[in-house]
Amino acid sequence: MIRVLVADDQALVRGSFRLLVDSAPDLTAVGEAADGVEAVELARRERPDVVLMDIRMPRLDGIEATRALAADPVLTDVRVLVLTTFDLDDYAFAALRAGAAGFLLKDTRPAELLEAIRVVAAGQALLAPRVTRRLIEEYTRRPEPATVPAALAGTTEREREVLELVGLGLSNEEIAAHLHVSLSTAKTHIGRLLQKLAARDRAQLVIAAYESGLIRPGGRQNVR
Repeated sequence: MIRVLVADDQALVRGSFRLLVDSAPDLTAVGEAADGVEAVELARRERPDVVLMDIRMPRLDGIEATRALAADPVLTDVRVLVLTTFDLDDYAFAALRAGAAGFLLKDTRPAELLEAIRVVAAGQALLAPRVTRRLIEEYTRRPEPATVPAALAGTTEREREVLELVGLGLSNEEIAAHLHVSLSTAKTHIGRLLQKLAARDRAQLVIAAYESGLIRPGGRQNVR
């Protein structure tokens, strides 16, 4: 059973999400929070698998609440799925940098939201398609770096290639097929990247791929 905490400052929205979560046989809502402070407190008490986190909330917004959860060593297994009515770049970037495992818009279909909860709970990253497009558009406008960024200095050429493919949204299976390696080898490369870049999860690898300049103008935007 996947345990879910709902954080939103609107009571009607919280209630709707809770009813939706409880309608799934493999999900259960373990609490509701009306602001970021309450979300952090409830997460520490209930230890949910996933927190559905609104961004604009009183006392502590969803981004800062996400950052607090990601920084708490006791809550390393708690995954944050940010939900908002806003698809502006700054929100997506800030949420992912703060440690969110996923970012969806509130107009997402109910069935898709339930599946997103399952995906995030399983340790995968998830981004709304519109957000993914904006990430790519934003970072491809940046100049191509002349050398390997310092943050990637400890990685191998193959690991940087894998990181680029992760940044382009390919799954482990697709990365293995693209590089003509086994699935276990692809997973090993990703595991080493997580360790070397001190990344919490795959979402953090996506951010690293963009910020390091691996995704760039003239790069492999159509690798699929």
